[in-house]
Amino acid sequence: MRVGGKALQNTSVQLGPRALREQIAWVWPLSASPVPPDRRRGDALRPLTPFASFFSFPSWVVLVEGSERLGGWIRSVRGPDGAIFELGPRGIRPAGALGARTLLLISELGLDSEVLPVRGDHPAAQNRFLYVGGALHALPSGIRGLLRPSPPFSKPLFWAGLRDLTTPRGKDPDETVHSFAQRRLGPEVASLAMDSLCRGVFAGNSRELSIRSCFPSLFQAEQTHRSILLGLLLGAGRGPRLDSALIRQARAERWSQWSLRGGLETLPQALNADLTSRGVSVLQGQPVCGLSLQAEGRWKVSLEDSSLEADHIISAIPASVLSKLLPAEAAPLARALSTITAVSVAVVNLQYRGARLPVQGFGHLVPSSEDPVILGIVYDSVAFPEQDGSPPGLRLTVMLGGSWLQTLEARGCVLSQELLQQEAEKAAATQLGLNEPPSHCLVHLHKNSIPQYTLGHWQKLESAAQFLAAQKLPLTLAGASYEGVAVNDCIESGRQAAARVLGTEPNS
Repeated sequence: MRVGGKALQNTSVQLGPRALREQIAWVWPLSASPVPPDRRRGDALRPLTPFASFFSFPSWVVLVEGSERLGGWIRSVRGPDGAIFELGPRGIRPAGALGARTLLLISELGLDSEVLPVRGDHPAAQNRFLYVGGALHALPSGIRGLLRPSPPFSKPLFWAGLRDLTTPRGKDPDETVHSFAQRRLGPEVASLAMDSLCRGVFAGNSRELSIRSCFPSLFQAEQTHRSILLGLLLGAGRGPRLDSALIRQARAERWSQWSLRGGLETLPQALNADLTSRGVSVLQGQPVCGLSLQAEGRWKVSLEDSSLEADHIISAIPASVLSKLLPAEAAPLARALSTITAVSVAVVNLQYRGARLPVQGFGHLVPSSEDPVILGIVYDSVAFPEQDGSPPGLRLTVMLGGSWLQTLEARGCVLSQELLQQEAEKAAATQLGLNEPPSHCLVHLHKNSIPQYTLGHWQKLESAAQFLAAQKLPLTLAGASYEGVAVNDCIESGRQAAARVLGTEPNS
């Protein structure tokens, strides 16, 4: 059952590269209205999701969504010429076990023919840029790129790799991303590359974000093999390899990312159709107002005009929102969850007629030292020209946020659409030479949209898990607030949460 709190009623869609936020929670099973009397207790229910081979659901399931639409931060809008504009995530990575599981889901939903891949030989897969010193710089790739100076870096990145191989293992249980990168790779990589990466993925500050929680593969590489490079090389390829025709195609063609022909919102729409066909009740526009424990240990879920009872809740709403819904008995858990904050991001979609980019690639990121306003610009038309509409127009997405947005919010300033559009158009002109006004523009401010895994985030998760285990609270946490903000992360979070509730093996 999906549960949306009041604070989520008017939320929009989320930023940006590989970022998703769930506004929902699952309540399983229910034993009160609106469940039909003959389905309230004990009857078998067909599987909740297309992962039918993983789970067998013994009870009635209801999905409660706080907003009027499903999909959380994934939202696709079609322009007047048929062009697709993504207000949230625009592409999904196929790499690794999580990427493969998402491709399995796509196949089980019958969406294979809708997939738009970015193959390994495509410019959007090969070229990524940093905007530094008033100019675009291609990030080095391949052996040659590592052995020769590549601006904006003053010396070859080979030396950063050598530094990593000779630096001792860190002794702290956690470290900021900036500190970790500076210690292992040097100050330039930390202040340019990792600073920009944190802004692009988390819209956050690398001097505050946790390396252990934001980039766990890098943290584990050092812990296990004393080196990022050795850890990534020696740790690759372990674990079972999932298989399907689509997964084999993605590996053979070395996809860097993929989308869907009608936009990524096709995925939650297909999931909704699949769930309802399996008998799952979906309630939309039903924000949760509160949660309370009944004498028999079941939950009472208070909605605006009604209430439900549940034996177990899987909550995927933001941690800070859930903290305000929990009953007094869960005060220690509420305190831990309330410290997991989120930042706001503005997403501005621009379309230009008859314009051309100065470079071809996925897009560019901007370090905080260069521009505190602009996080980066994604070149949507390069990766997915099939979504350009007719006649085709150049599509870009400008992402704004960071300290500039936080400062304005703290001052209580009105963040008007005019201001955000003005800043986005100025960035497109300054950084890409697009001086003519756009033919189409969409502006969305996504309030508190990306969770911030700050230093010590792992301790908050540990505290929450210990409380839930000690109190045997029928509540399972899922979603972007905990162990990953990407689409793949959130899908896997929900899958593992359902597996834990059902007592099956989450990694099967």
